[in-house]
Amino acid sequence: MKKLGPFVVDIALVLVFCAIGRRSHDEAIAAGLLRTFWPFGTGLLLGWVISVAVAAGREGVSAAQRFDGRAVWPSGVIVWLSTLVGGMALRAVSGQGVALSFVIVAATFLALFLIGWRAAVRVLVR
Repeated sequence: MKKLGPFVVDIALVLVFCAIGRRSHDEAIAAGLLRTFWPFGTGLLLGWVISVAVAAGREGVSAAQRFDGRAVWPSGVIVWLSTLVGGMALRAVSGQGVALSFVIVAATFLALFLIGWRAAVRVLVR
C-alpha cells in the first residue's frame, strides 16, 4: 500500500473531483471527463515524480526504500500543489477556464482529497 495504492487512490480522487465539477455545471460527465481530467492527471503524475525524487534526496538511499506515498508531508503536499498548479497551467494553455474562483475551489477540494485521505489514514493507523 505504501507505493502503488496511494497513486491509485489519488487518480480515483482526481477523477471524482473532475466528475463533481462537470456535474455541478450540468455538463455531461462521461462525454467530457477525459478533457477535464487530463490537465490535473498530468499535474498529479508530475507531483508523484517530484515526490519520489525528493524521497531519493540522499545519495546511496534508493527512492523505493524511503518513499511513502501515504505521507502527508512531503508527498501529499507536493502531489496536491503539483496537481493544482500543473492542472491550472495546462488548462490555461489548452484554452480551458482558469477563473480565480475556480482556482480557489479546486485548491480547496484537491487539498481535501489529496491531503485529507493521507491525514485520515495517519490518524486511523496510530
